[in-house]
Order: sequence, then C-alpha cells, then structure tokens
Amino acid sequence: MKGKFEEENNLGDGVSWWRGKLLGEGGFASVYLAKLKKNYCRNKVYPPLMAVKSAEFSESNSLQNEKEVFNNLCTCPYILKCYGEETTFDKNGYLSYNVLLEYASGGTLAALIKQSGGCGLPESDVKRYTRCILQGIDYIHRHSYVHCDLKPENVLLVAIENDGFVPKIADFGLAKKVLKNNKRRKMTDSFIGGTVLYMAPETLIDHIQESPCDIWALGCIVFEMLTGKRVWDSKPEAATEELIKRIGDRFELPVIPSEISQDGKDFLKRCLVKKPAFRFTSEMLLDHPFMSGLDDSKSSDFKDISDEGCVSNADNEFDDSSYSEDWSTSKDSSLEESDDRSHCSSLETIGLGDQGCSTLARISWKLLA
Repeated sequence: MKGKFEEENNLGDGVSWWRGKLLGEGGFASVYLAKLKKNYCRNKVYPPLMAVKSAEFSESNSLQNEKEVFNNLCTCPYILKCYGEETTFDKNGYLSYNVLLEYASGGTLAALIKQSGGCGLPESDVKRYTRCILQGIDYIHRHSYVHCDLKPENVLLVAIENDGFVPKIADFGLAKKVLKNNKRRKMTDSFIGGTVLYMAPETLIDHIQESPCDIWALGCIVFEMLTGKRVWDSKPEAATEELIKRIGDRFELPVIPSEISQDGKDFLKRCLVKKPAFRFTSEMLLDHPFMSGLDDSKSSDFKDISDEGCVSNADNEFDDSSYSEDWSTSKDSSLEESDDRSHCSSLETIGLGDQGCSTLARISWKLLA
C-alpha cells in the first residue's frame, strides 16, 4: 500500500516502482526518487532505489533522445546507469514518458565543491575524481559522442561500498553524435547547447561542438575542484556578454593559482588551450603525470564497479527527511533571440552556470568581433 510520501506526486507509478519525492526539475523533464515495490524486491533488473526522469509524452523528444544516448553508452562504470524506460498515466489520464536512472545519493560534484567553502578539495581527491570523469569522457568520445554540457552539476556521486562515492557523468540531453566523415563538423544552424561558463572558445566563436569542447569543460571542472572557485572568477550578476568576450578572446587565458602543484598546473594548461587542435585528448590526459601516483588502496573502490558494489538504504533514503536535494536537474532554458531584440538583453538571460543552467541559444556573434 502506498504511503503519504508516495502520494504527493501526480504523474503515476510504474509497474514495479513507486514514484517518490521530487528531486529536481528542468525545462524538459523532472526527476523523482523511486522505490521498488515489495513484490519486485528480488528483481535483478532494478535496484531498490532509482531516480526517474519524467516528461509529458507529447513533449518528451529530448528525453527520448537522451535515452537513446544512454543505450549506446551503457557499459561504462563512470557514466550514470540507465535501467530502462516506461510510460505512466497521471491522475488526469495524461501519458508521461519515464527514464529509469541510477540514484546518486551523494548529490552532485557541484555541491561537494561548494561544501569546501571556496578552498577546493584535497588534490588527492581531485586526482581520483578527475581520473573517473576522464575515463567516462574517453568512453563517450570513443563511441563518437560529444557530451556538450559537462559541468560539476552534471557529475553525480554514486554510493559504493566502504562509505565511498564514485563520480559518474550524467545528463546527456544535449549530447551530439559526431559524424565521422566530417573533418570539421559545424552545427547546421546557429543553435548551440551547453552552459556558457563551461563552453569552449570555438563553440562561442565558430559554433563548433566536437570532442575538444568536452576537454575544455573538464579543465574548468578540475580548476573548480582544486580551487573551489570558477575558472573565470565571474560573479552570478556578471553580464554574460562580458564572459563570452573573455572566453572568445584569443589572448586571455584563465589565471591558474600558484599554490596548485606543477603537475596540476600543467594538466590545466593542456585542457584550457584556446586552439582545439592543440588541446590534449582524453587518452593523452589519462597518461598525464597528474593522473599518476594515486593511492591504489583508495582508488580501488572505483574499479570494476557493478550493481552489486553499489549500496543504499532504500527505506531511509525514501523517507521524507532523507532524500537528497542535491541530485537535481537544475533549471534549463530554451532561448531564441528574435530580430527585434537587442543582443545584450537576450544574452543577459543566458545562465552562467551558477545554478547549473543549460542553454540552447542563438547568440549574436558581433560581440566577439
């Protein structure tokens, strides 16, 4: 029998799971905690707890595309697991499309960085997290995809044994398939996806979103983990056009703090290269000295991860007081600048990433002229 907690939602339950608390919502979908029904507890397909990403069926094209990407990236232990899809009916009879995902009880990497109070994480932890994220990126690129929206909010911490967490890449709503025959694949129109703060120069200048863009974003993420601050040190109220100018400026590079180790500095420099042709690939970065010297006794928790290695207390997690608000898909926005609007007013509405905002925006590139 369903309890008070499960009855707070209106989108309906699955055949084998109850829908629980809302974890987060975006422009295209909402994410809920879900618990396996008792009759299905021995079901080996689904774990006791999941995160269910849902959208009204008539507006679920983006979510269905994301599910297709998950289908093609299903064997990497550093990418969030997808357990399947299901349609449900809400109390008014409307059909919803649901994607069943791995639940990340540790929240987001962004929340972990924020907890450092602007001091950053220990470098040993940064190395381990970076190696996991890099292995995920390498897998994505080897399967001819570009994530296009890598940022701390889209790296989730999944619980494993020994009270540890493994970082996993999530949110493939903006991911793109790379056409192998195109040496230089540009977008067919002026729409680009992602979060401005983590966008590579070639994305903002030339509308190009290829694998080097993910490496630039990785550099921004590693910078944040090491310092506790954003790579461009921009404030939430800063004008977006100013940030775009700085990223697009071929001479300005992020200032790397002197207290970072030499290997850490060099790793960042290999990622944050203005010209994508000179940026290191994921394979090259995995061999970088910054990725060596890890404590195998600590990093061994991240190896050979399987469903059996993941732990969670379903009864406690599903209680009102214990769900994690950190596991959230923050507000997305879909913006198109019309001809009769100034480019400045349009740009000011594009998120800088402080709230994890992803954008699909047509931007006036005169700013970078």
